Amino acid sequence: MSTPPPPGSRRPRRRRGRLAVTTAVLTSLAALAACSGPPKGSGVTGAEVKLSASTPPARGEIDSFTWAVYAEPPTLDYTVAFDYPQNTILSNVCESLMRWTPGLTVQPGLARKASNPDPGTWVYDLRAGVRFHDGKVMTADDVVYSLGRQRDPKNAAAWAQVFQNVTSMTKTGPLQVTVKLKKPDSQFPQYMATAAGVVASKAGVEAAGKDYGTTGDLACTGPFKLGTWNKGQSIELKRFDGYWGTKAKAKKAVFRILTDPSARTNAMLSGEIDGGYLIPTESYDRLRNSGVGTLWFGEGLSTVNVNVTDMTGPLGDLRVRKALSLALDRSGFVKAGLGGAGTATTSLTTRAAWAGASEQTRQAAFDGLPPTTQDIEKARALIKEAGATGKTLTVATSSIGQDVSLLATAIQAAGTQIGLKVDLRTIAPNAFTALFTDPKAREGIDMFPLTYYDSITDPLDLLQNFKTGAYMNFADYSDKGYDALVDQATGVYEPEQRMKIEAEMQKRVAEQLPWIPVAEWPTAVFLNKRITGAPTTISYMYQPWAAGVGAAQ
Repeated sequence: MSTPPPPGSRRPRRRRGRLAVTTAVLTSLAALAACSGPPKGSGVTGAEVKLSASTPPARGEIDSFTWAVYAEPPTLDYTVAFDYPQNTILSNVCESLMRWTPGLTVQPGLARKASNPDPGTWVYDLRAGVRFHDGKVMTADDVVYSLGRQRDPKNAAAWAQVFQNVTSMTKTGPLQVTVKLKKPDSQFPQYMATAAGVVASKAGVEAAGKDYGTTGDLACTGPFKLGTWNKGQSIELKRFDGYWGTKAKAKKAVFRILTDPSARTNAMLSGEIDGGYLIPTESYDRLRNSGVGTLWFGEGLSTVNVNVTDMTGPLGDLRVRKALSLALDRSGFVKAGLGGAGTATTSLTTRAAWAGASEQTRQAAFDGLPPTTQDIEKARALIKEAGATGKTLTVATSSIGQDVSLLATAIQAAGTQIGLKVDLRTIAPNAFTALFTDPKAREGIDMFPLTYYDSITDPLDLLQNFKTGAYMNFADYSDKGYDALVDQATGVYEPEQRMKIEAEMQKRVAEQLPWIPVAEWPTAVFLNKRITGAPTTISYMYQPWAAGVGAAQ
């Protein structure tokens, strides 16, 4: 999870590198935004990586294209669409009330208009004549039902936290749904552009029963519908010619499941695979210089972190967490683990997430954060002071990519240098997602690498994860004062006022380190030279990006 994670609430893996973004590049990306976009100075700051919002538009239709995903989704049920593989595919099949744009702003989706007549009410007026893949017309009843599934504890919905302030969702017209909140909630309307706001056919979901999301029709409205799912191998999407918007340029999109990073890269280099997001960092140079296609970078709203999952052991002592942060070689990890396309940071939020804030507020959020450089001597002293010398930590690792495996190794190296014993536990790529959903999968694990992507352009998307009881608060971190700040910020609709509160939250959580921040990372996407039209930004998680992919010539 935005989310969960491993979207928000979601996301076990990554988001791309960050080396440099020029003011000009950021300005052009921000220009795509109707309300806000990444602020100046948000991205990388070098010449090797330049960010764009999208690849050039397609010049024509194609029969099909193939896309690589690093793991097979356990389900395509939108209520648990929190991770990269699920959302990369699902965003083309199921649509939400609102839609994220390549410029990382929100625009109308299945709702043609969203209005806020009073602080506790949101009204969604729906588009007329939108058809589900079975031909039935979308109604307000379908919306009420679809959103209601997110609140049902029996669904174990990853997005339930989004609905925590909702008191009712009712049909107030054939094409109108009114949501009542128990208190103002600045995050709720933004999340309606994510998987939290997906609308599916009530009849279709009920007909599928417990098999919904794993076989057959997903009962949605997107430009593609679910085709053949060859378990463990591929998922095929077929163009939906009854789509209400601009029809897809490809008749078919095939998602190949390739868990091995080298296999994904080799498939792209051979032309067997036309493209993919989440490019293995060790493959950046090979793909960039291959002549087979182009490697693009875009804003990812993503930070690479070390998630603390157990505070009942040594990591329950803040001095141990601080020592590990001080001992971590962030710059070395960015160079080796992110292929040089990253920026070392001690901030849990990206600078781009603060797009709605003034320069003064953004500065306040980042002033006073610890330096990114190592201080082994100070770290050793903290470990000794905490009485933790010789204590053992277990860190999960995986062969998903170097961003995961090398960060785990970097943690091990840091711990060893300061007197800790760090064991690595290898998790298979397909099982890595379970760390975000299954407490049993986290048993015996103290930490694991986590790349968190924001599902909305707001720092609160990440910062709310440290509220007591939050979905991704795996270590059960609790601070009543911090909880109060989360509630306060949530209740403020005006961005500048809200982000002033969020700046205070950022400072507090930076001091307590429930996660250890490591680097910012942009998205990377590779396209074979025969295709174009895919967005480069993290927006692909929540908008039908594959519909724009077509012929480059």
